[in-house]
Amino acid sequence: MDILSLSLINRALAAGILTSVLISTVGVFVVLRRMSMVGDSLSHASLAGVAAGMLFGFYPFYGAVIFALIASFLIEILRKAFRKYSEVALAVVMSAGIGLAVVMISLGKSFNADLFSYLFGSLIAVNEKDIRIMALMGIAVILSLFILNRELFAVTFDEESAKIAGIPVNLVNLYLSLVTALSVALSVRIVGTLLVSALMVIPTAVSLQVSKSFKMVFIVSNIVALFSVVSGIILSYYYDLAPGGTIVLIASFILAAVLILKGVKSRWD
Repeated sequence: MDILSLSLINRALAAGILTSVLISTVGVFVVLRRMSMVGDSLSHASLAGVAAGMLFGFYPFYGAVIFALIASFLIEILRKAFRKYSEVALAVVMSAGIGLAVVMISLGKSFNADLFSYLFGSLIAVNEKDIRIMALMGIAVILSLFILNRELFAVTFDEESAKIAGIPVNLVNLYLSLVTALSVALSVRIVGTLLVSALMVIPTAVSLQVSKSFKMVFIVSNIVALFSVVSGIILSYYYDLAPGGTIVLIASFILAAVLILKGVKSRWD
């Protein structure tokens, strides 16, 4: 059977392409700012939002977005409170998020089957409503990143120089936290809350190994994420695998291959 004739695959591919470009683009800024664990913190918060939606009867995808945005605000507040230990903010939000999720999951014992699709991603779970939300929010975020690329570049590499240049550093940091939260929440349908941070970090890690310019980092990261997501969706369909795990394994194999090739090349040089 032609795989593209199946509507569920078409929906999954559309959602996967949108989210892979979005999360790999945001992931570049996250990794370069040495905040790779922010994806874990926000994904645990989005899981709490999913559990809240299932427990209280509203659309879980909306819960993931709302809780991830709230968590991004909390991270920024805690980062200011612990300026010398900013990683504390990520640990606190991640712990609180998973604790809240576990409590709500235990209260709503009947939705464990539906929760599985949010934990590890699902092909059949993606519907037309999800794609419309992903398209609307994803395109808005990517356009805003393009418009604010100068400010983001300055804040990412040198906050003090950015302040001197008149850039509102605190607002830019808050904006980046919010778009990171949105990117994580929008990706949970395909990759799952437990694995979404890996898709944010691994394509950027590959790109940093092979890219020679800041612009090329984005291009390579997007290509790696796109290839991982599309091939992961196809393989998970044919072999009945969890799409999130398949996508992350493909990205991990790419990173391992790049590191091995670089190691071999350095020995010959």
